[in-house]
Amino acid sequence: MAAIERDIIIVGAGVAGIGAASWFAQLMPEKSVLVLERRANPGGTWDLFRYPGVRSDSDMLSYGYSFRPWQGEKVLSPGDAIQSYLREVMGQHQLDQLIRFNSAVTSAAWSSQAGRWQLQVDSGSAEPVEYSAPFVLFCTGYFRYDQGYLPNYPGAEQFAGQLVHPQHWPEQLDWRDKRVVVIGSGATAVTLVPAMAEQAASVTMLQRSPTFFFSVPIKDRMLAVLRPLLPAAWAVGLARRWNIFRTHLLYRWSRLAPRSLRWFLLRNVRKQVGEQIQQAHFTPAYNPWDERLCAVPDNDIFKAIAAGRAAVVTDTIERFTAEGIALASGAQLPADIVVSATGLNLRLLGDIAVAVDGEPLRVNQRMLYKSTLIEGVPNAAVMFGYINAAWTLKVDIVSRYLYRLFTEMEERNAAVVTPRLLPSQRTAQSMMGALQAGYVRRADAELPRQGDGYPWVVTMDYPSDKKMLTVDPVDDGLLQFD
Repeated sequence: MAAIERDIIIVGAGVAGIGAASWFAQLMPEKSVLVLERRANPGGTWDLFRYPGVRSDSDMLSYGYSFRPWQGEKVLSPGDAIQSYLREVMGQHQLDQLIRFNSAVTSAAWSSQAGRWQLQVDSGSAEPVEYSAPFVLFCTGYFRYDQGYLPNYPGAEQFAGQLVHPQHWPEQLDWRDKRVVVIGSGATAVTLVPAMAEQAASVTMLQRSPTFFFSVPIKDRMLAVLRPLLPAAWAVGLARRWNIFRTHLLYRWSRLAPRSLRWFLLRNVRKQVGEQIQQAHFTPAYNPWDERLCAVPDNDIFKAIAAGRAAVVTDTIERFTAEGIALASGAQLPADIVVSATGLNLRLLGDIAVAVDGEPLRVNQRMLYKSTLIEGVPNAAVMFGYINAAWTLKVDIVSRYLYRLFTEMEERNAAVVTPRLLPSQRTAQSMMGALQAGYVRRADAELPRQGDGYPWVVTMDYPSDKKMLTVDPVDDGLLQFD
């Protein structure tokens, strides 16, 4: 069977893939685009995660696409509302006819002779389907969808209750009047604890080390002030710009004056739970943004603790027992349900076997150009969002950059573009920069590298990235056009 051909193939119909396809539909309607999605539904993360209370951890005005701003009032939105928003965007740009669901890309091979990518796709039929395109955009997310990180807990097989991972939440799990222990203190754990505390007999957050928390209001205050004064589009636009600036300012504060930001964040927690609890369970050993800040809507987890519906224990696990968890301190945590909110397994290109002219691509030996093209790889881009701001901010500016790149190629009558690294520019720095979260350290050896200067540095700085990708000249001397 002949390969199905398109001008651009996007791998993944999550937030990044839907955003990129929407931008291409607006900017390049003459291009034929196809989106290949391994799951049966769009949404990526928001289709995968079904645990109680699942919500965004970025404010929604920033998280919404710039071409279709979020209209809701909640700062952090539930997952089902985000799914509805994504379907509205798909309808606006008629993406349903561009997306092939249940289509898992197993391999992607570039041929310089053909000047095209050949993609093998498993769609559940007896034979794989083959697709072909001059350009491929990988919007595969940054973690493995089929497997969350689950430590090898000693004695876990003896536990008489249920051990679950949030990434694979059992649909029929009933926690009413049950004793629940949530292992972890990241964004998932601090979402689960107050959500489950409404009906559980008890909920305990068991953490090995504390995390920094940043409380946000339920509704966007800036938007509430602007809406009565301005037309709706102006109010949403100004509030969105303010939220982007405020998030950027907070991150810059953490880099320039971490001790003062540390004092500010701990002071807010102390006001909610008291100094004794703050000192024991909410005082991290690291500085803000060495690991991600956890957004807390209206102090919900602190209110649950203060009301006695939830508790925090800072300790390490000795082993599981039939009745619960034995801790290194000698204490016992009885449990009917244990939720291992222990993070993700990072994987930049999913499980796709990528090759260039017959040579397997080892991304951990390549550097990222302008955070999106891969050193030495022709006609391919990867969408990797921000760790310190809304993921979709990068989706917007990378999509616009790719339009500028395609325009440059057409003006040069070029069919192929490849970023080339000068020998003096090679380094071995982690692409995740200063972030020291456990899931980053575990996967660092598998991730692409970054340099220490433009355009090989992954800045995690939206204003500078926006200028680099949407304003600066496309041709900086490091792109090879053929």
